[in-house]
Amino acid sequence: MTTPSRSPASHEPEAQLPQEGSETGPPWWRDRSRWRWFTGMVVAFGLGAAANTVAIPYVIFEPGPAVDVLGTETVDGEDRLRIQIEQAPTYPTTGQLDFTTVLLRGGPGRSVTVVDVVAAWLDPESDVYDYEQIYPPQVTREEVDEFNRVQMATSQQTSVVVALRALGREVPEIVTVTRVAEGASGDALQAGDVLVSVAGRPVDDHRVLRERIEQTAAGVPIEVVVERDGQQVALHPMTRSADDGRTVLGIVLGVDYELPFPVTIDADNVGGSSAGLMFSLGVYDRLTEGALTGGQRIAGTGTISQSGEVGPIGGIAQKLVGAQRAGAAYFLAPADNCAEVVGREPDGLAVVPVASFEEARHAVTEIAGGRGVDLPRCTATEGHPSQQG
Repeated sequence: MTTPSRSPASHEPEAQLPQEGSETGPPWWRDRSRWRWFTGMVVAFGLGAAANTVAIPYVIFEPGPAVDVLGTETVDGEDRLRIQIEQAPTYPTTGQLDFTTVLLRGGPGRSVTVVDVVAAWLDPESDVYDYEQIYPPQVTREEVDEFNRVQMATSQQTSVVVALRALGREVPEIVTVTRVAEGASGDALQAGDVLVSVAGRPVDDHRVLRERIEQTAAGVPIEVVVERDGQQVALHPMTRSADDGRTVLGIVLGVDYELPFPVTIDADNVGGSSAGLMFSLGVYDRLTEGALTGGQRIAGTGTISQSGEVGPIGGIAQKLVGAQRAGAAYFLAPADNCAEVVGREPDGLAVVPVASFEEARHAVTEIAGGRGVDLPRCTATEGHPSQQG
């Protein structure tokens, strides 16, 4: 009788239970420390993603490019001057007159993230503002763009008027009624009326018109001649007293100008009114013999009023950086911005405060003559910080 043969021994190791003191631990999904590490990684990833995607209500100001108003632009493959003047003699010039810009990140339709804001806080050339410091609530991107477009168009027109008047040219005003308050003036005046005379005095300056009305007693009729539908119409609206005691007609005026010849300025799709000063200097230079700058590169900023006053602007620190990057040695700044300038001046850029077109023109002339070092500089006590955007 034969004995059954055994099967060959298996070479597979036998399963062993963990022994006390063995380094073998529980499965990873039961390891709390690994779970904490994994959860932390997920949270960190989520926070990082949120920081890069979630919009927060801030606006960032960064340096923008400087644009030479005396330079050229390319249109349909051809170079042409930025300032176009027709039907009047113009003169060649040298040097540059740069208007400066600010790049805005954030605002209606343009959100910024935590990463953007932190990076801007760490950048000495940028500034961060709360949303409501720059934009009113509920405003749309379309409204902002339209406002900036109108501001630029008005600034260009005013700059031309200032330059022409500085040259001794007469530039009559065309004063129109843009809105009539409900019940005001006995409804005699209408939106669109062009004012011809008030109390027998021609209307060629809206400031004189306001003075004439304010000199009249409230509650009495005043003779006003307007042009309406191509005909002159004599009206007798009733004056009234405003809350501050002034005599008014209860109308909103619009001012246009009768230029002696066409002048157009191309601003590279830049909006706002802060280039007015540099536009006026550029138009003045084109209409006078010789180079106003003496061949030097001068940058600047500032609004301009029809009386030639230079007004404050926003983003002055970023505009200084843009001017330095463009290679300007001098910068014309509104005197009312001086408090914001001190401590933010880039190396190699001399900042000269100006309060009027005449002061700016004088400064440019001094710089052209090599006397720029003698011009005044901004001090911390001069002017006041601008709140204008």
